[in-house]
Amino acid sequence: MLGKAGTLKFTSDVMDGILIVDKAKGMTSHDVVDLVRKRFGIKKAGHGGTLDPMATGVLVLLIGKYTKSSATFLSDDKEYEGTFVLGATSDTGDAYGKITERNEKFNGGRHEIEEVFRKFTGELEQKPPMYSAVKHKGRKLYQLARKGETADVAPRKITIKNLEVLNLNLPEVSFKTQCSKGTYIRQLCADMGERLGCGAYLSALRRTRSGKFGITEAISVEELKRINAEELGGRLLREG
Repeated sequence: MLGKAGTLKFTSDVMDGILIVDKAKGMTSHDVVDLVRKRFGIKKAGHGGTLDPMATGVLVLLIGKYTKSSATFLSDDKEYEGTFVLGATSDTGDAYGKITERNEKFNGGRHEIEEVFRKFTGELEQKPPMYSAVKHKGRKLYQLARKGETADVAPRKITIKNLEVLNLNLPEVSFKTQCSKGTYIRQLCADMGERLGCGAYLSALRRTRSGKFGITEAISVEELKRINAEELGGRLLREG
């Protein structure tokens, strides 16, 4: 059904559900939510866990009454596949930031990297990166960082349930991890690079799972732009 300006409107029987989207690189999580709201005329929509603009993969969209359950989805474990680059650091911790230091002193190999991976597996305390939405005295850290300010933020408890090397092509290290909510993968990579004595920054990241929802269930952003309201309704998942 078409609304004003050709907006595709939901019918009443398909307004509520969970939509798994394969977020494209360069988009914010809010960009995806906004796309669904505007294209299909949905008033209530949100997501169950932010992905950085550089990251791709599973973004859980909550539509209609499912927006009330956002806390449940935010608490789910996440799985990622990514790549970090040894020998340099970035002010944001990823490839979107400014390279702040270069250090070509890492002379180790797979054994040394896997040893550090073991040290970063289990229950850890992680300081949120300055370029994050974590608040300090009422202000978001990234707002302070953009002004060149820093803040001493208390570390948070996280759990890295699994961390393994997928491929080694130095200075690039590809990995897979399963972690608890609130884990900053770019900070994890930066911390491991520091432990290895050469620094590191995240160059690619893909979320392959969020809770029970995997990448095979996801609809691409391009397909999302092509389908109509009836087809979208058929892609919605429902629980309870």
